[in-house]
Amino acid sequence: MKKNYLDIIDPIHDFIRVYDNELPLVDNPIFQRLRRIRQLSGAHLAYPAAQHTRFEHSLGVMHIAGLAGNALYEKGIIKPHDIKILRLAGLLHDIGHGPFSHLFEEIIQKKKISHEDFGRKIILQSEIGDNLTKNGYDKKLIARIAFGDSKHQYLNEIVSGALSADMMDYLLRDGYFTGAEHAKIDHKRITHSLEVYRHKLALERSALYSFESMMHSRYQMFKAVYFHKTVRAAEVMLLEALRLSDDEFGFTSFDLDEYINLTDEYVLLKIISSKSSKLRHARHLAMDYQNRKLLKCVFERIYTSPSSLTKTKTNEIRSLLSKRSKVDENEIFVDSSVTPSIPLAPSKKESKHIILVNHEKSRSLATEMPISKIPLVSAISGFMNILRVYAFQKNRNKIEIAAKSILGDLEK
Repeated sequence: MKKNYLDIIDPIHDFIRVYDNELPLVDNPIFQRLRRIRQLSGAHLAYPAAQHTRFEHSLGVMHIAGLAGNALYEKGIIKPHDIKILRLAGLLHDIGHGPFSHLFEEIIQKKKISHEDFGRKIILQSEIGDNLTKNGYDKKLIARIAFGDSKHQYLNEIVSGALSADMMDYLLRDGYFTGAEHAKIDHKRITHSLEVYRHKLALERSALYSFESMMHSRYQMFKAVYFHKTVRAAEVMLLEALRLSDDEFGFTSFDLDEYINLTDEYVLLKIISSKSSKLRHARHLAMDYQNRKLLKCVFERIYTSPSSLTKTKTNEIRSLLSKRSKVDENEIFVDSSVTPSIPLAPSKKESKHIILVNHEKSRSLATEMPISKIPLVSAISGFMNILRVYAFQKNRNKIEIAAKSILGDLEK
């Protein structure tokens, strides 16, 4: 008897099963493109093994979304068809990512567009959507669940949010490939303990410790990996190279056919091989990035509020540093890395509560617990905001002195 699935060996989940209805999507060139987009953009220059991509992460999210769906099905909450929909939404949730993953997001967000917008277009307007329709699936519903705006809030939350398959896979996968010990989470315990209360995703109270541990792991990964000063040094160089070369190459022109050709190496090669005199600085930055001749961090300050720098914008700081140090502004880089300590809900708003379900002999009781009441989580709630100043080696001392003079007295 012919199998209706393929098992893919995976270092995180051992085996990821891909069914016949999913294989054509995985094999499609638009999805295969994700093999050429690193999950952590420049992190491999600090953590050499961090070469993993959006491709295997997307398979992992599909896998965990399936585990969550099966748990809810066994509890009589959803139907078998819902599990298929969830898996497809998880598989396609990152289909719209641009080169260098979230780094490219920092470029396109200024034009009020995101990778989710591209993801919707790909699902609704490309052969990916045609395949879904051909196999009897509602591509509009899958797109809504994948990007957090379906009317079924608990399905949205399985793909993205504080209890999401997305976060569980990226923490496990990023921890494994960077070698960081912070991302040890019990994703099976969490998925098996999922519940639904008033159309929202909930968790059995007995699994609260696992949730606490996951939130702490995420916080530590931001400090140790995602916002690591060397990782951000590489990413700051890439960001500047992308900004300087966008007019020349139209990386953010948003033509869908052109967009799905953009990958890490394609963009990097475009910049490096350019002969334009206008792109001399971008070319220099891209080549130094490729050869790991990275900027040096000369100043760092950690804030606890996202609004700490509203009065003193990074561009203004850059200008002040230039005047004080007598170094060209183009050779000074000010980076403000900001993230909420607790992951955002699918609505993109900060998660304020978690619903806990307590099963007793005769009934089940649900309570909405403020995250501020969970000791370990409340200790890290708020925002992580790191201000750094970077410079080329030749200007390091001048800019360090200027940065300490200008920024040393800023309130934390």
